[in-house]
Amino acid sequence: MNTLNQQYEEKVRPCIDLIDSLRSLGVEKDLALPAIAVIGDQSSGKSSVLEALSGVALPRGSGIVTRCPLELKMKRNKEGEKWFGKISYQDYNEEINNPADVEEKIREAQVKITGDDLGISDDPISLEIASPDVPDLTLIDLPGIVRVAVKNQPVNIGDQIKRLIQKFITKQETISLVVVPSNVDIATTEALKMAQEVDPDGERTLGILTKPDLVDKGTEDTIVKIVHNEAIHLRKGYMIVKCRGQHEIKENVSLIEAIEKEKTFFKEHAFFQTLYDKGQATVPKLAEKLTLELVHHIQKSLPHLEKQIEKELAQTQAQLDKCGNGPPCDTSERLNFLIDSITAFTQDAISLTTGEELKCDFRSKMFFMLRKEFSAWKETIELSGTRFNWNIEREVAQYDQKFRGRELPGFINYKTFEVMVQEQIKKLEEPAILKLKQVAETVKKELFKLAQRSFIGFPNLIKMAQINIEAIQKEKEDAAESMLRTQFKMELIVYTQDSTYSKKLGKRKREDEQDCGFSGLGTVKKTTISAANTSETKATLKEMMKHLKSYYQIVGQRLADQIPLVIRYQILQESAIQLQRQMLHMLQDKEKIEPLLQENTDIKCQRIHLQNRHKRLSKARMRLTKFTMNIYNFNATQLY
Repeated sequence: MNTLNQQYEEKVRPCIDLIDSLRSLGVEKDLALPAIAVIGDQSSGKSSVLEALSGVALPRGSGIVTRCPLELKMKRNKEGEKWFGKISYQDYNEEINNPADVEEKIREAQVKITGDDLGISDDPISLEIASPDVPDLTLIDLPGIVRVAVKNQPVNIGDQIKRLIQKFITKQETISLVVVPSNVDIATTEALKMAQEVDPDGERTLGILTKPDLVDKGTEDTIVKIVHNEAIHLRKGYMIVKCRGQHEIKENVSLIEAIEKEKTFFKEHAFFQTLYDKGQATVPKLAEKLTLELVHHIQKSLPHLEKQIEKELAQTQAQLDKCGNGPPCDTSERLNFLIDSITAFTQDAISLTTGEELKCDFRSKMFFMLRKEFSAWKETIELSGTRFNWNIEREVAQYDQKFRGRELPGFINYKTFEVMVQEQIKKLEEPAILKLKQVAETVKKELFKLAQRSFIGFPNLIKMAQINIEAIQKEKEDAAESMLRTQFKMELIVYTQDSTYSKKLGKRKREDEQDCGFSGLGTVKKTTISAANTSETKATLKEMMKHLKSYYQIVGQRLADQIPLVIRYQILQESAIQLQRQMLHMLQDKEKIEPLLQENTDIKCQRIHLQNRHKRLSKARMRLTKFTMNIYNFNATQLY
């Protein structure tokens, strides 16, 4: 017996204490914990079973007696130690010194939570009991299932209770303890139906039959078959108990006396004696089975629980990062907080506009979008050049009629060359201005997003940042437009280095000669005097085309690079530097500091909620790790 008690203390109790401690931290707000939920139809004897296990009287009566989930945490202490009780709900805690006061304290708690004696609530009541006469066990008592509303109860009270029960028993971490009177058809009970819906294989369901003394004569054999798991199969099986009835309560039969009477009832019963012999009857045997089932369930759930806690912690930290840090209370620290926040934002703004990595977790695709915009600009130039090449032949064909002056055939009119180039360049000016505006809008939007991410929770800071961004972007956009228009005015001066032009023209001629060589293979040239004149004219026109195409290539390459450079310089680089200057300049006005640090209430509340969540999950992880290490050390010791 001493060895058994030692094993119990070393293995069983720590498991239950661990889950109770996690529950006390409030971890159930974040993830499901292993638990045993007690469900049953109204008047099924559910309260009597819990009374017999806990040793204290719980609320009884007609109608809905249990109106909130009751977490009944029982802890067996050493012989001779005083009985101890504690009730907790919402933000209220109270120690209970007398077991006789428990029922009244629970009723008071239910009224305070629900506000009346009619409805139900999801808010739990926690009742802790320490006594030498209780098992180490935690149960969650849920309201009894009703079908019809009575008195002034809500008409959908039955649906409300079922919803509350389903909230618990649907979780894979919950064992359903289904309480069913022996004198009713078990197949028709609502509680068992609900358990089967969420646990069709019966892996998480344990059945308890009550009121065996009310079984009709001749039907005892049916009860025995049910408990033997031969009727409706449940993986965890069935138990049968006989608790105090209303008559015994009126006669002040104590719970200890009731346990002895129960033992005698089963030992002397002609049909149920076999159930007693097999350990499937009486409250003490039920307590033992429930304890072992809960411990086994906890041990089985621990690896998954560890993973869940790690996952929830990571998600909570990610959400906290998005909420940002709240401002400190100290005045000087608040100023430093504001300086650091603005500095971090403006540095990230510079990094954003230079394509560097940002310190905050803001991920921007701005440079990817800018590359697409500038690539599209280059395509615009190339498409314009293609169209220009198509039009050159038609334009140059009219050369003799429109522009030829006193020069002899074969000479190129420079004015014609200049006019045609200038007209083509002018066509690119407005597309360049449009590209500037598109890029400026993209940059402004990305800076807006960065401000919202950097100053999350501080609406006035975000607003001031956006005002500055808007004004600076407008100023720099105007400056950039002026530079671009000047660039196009300069491009009307037809100029490039002689060497550059000569190389481009030479390359063009060589390409044309190769094309002519390939096209002339296998042909025989027939010339006449008239044909010679025509050929001279065509040669002149072809020469003009070579010059035009060669120079446009040079201009196109220059504009393909220069326009993006102007845009990047003004809209990105200069804007970011000026934004940093103006944002830091705001700090000189001391009266603006507090308004800038005014925080969004919703964000503040969310941060506090997440911080509390992170704190309890961190504590839960520490307790779980400590428990795992203790188990490991215990097992290692056993090996030696």
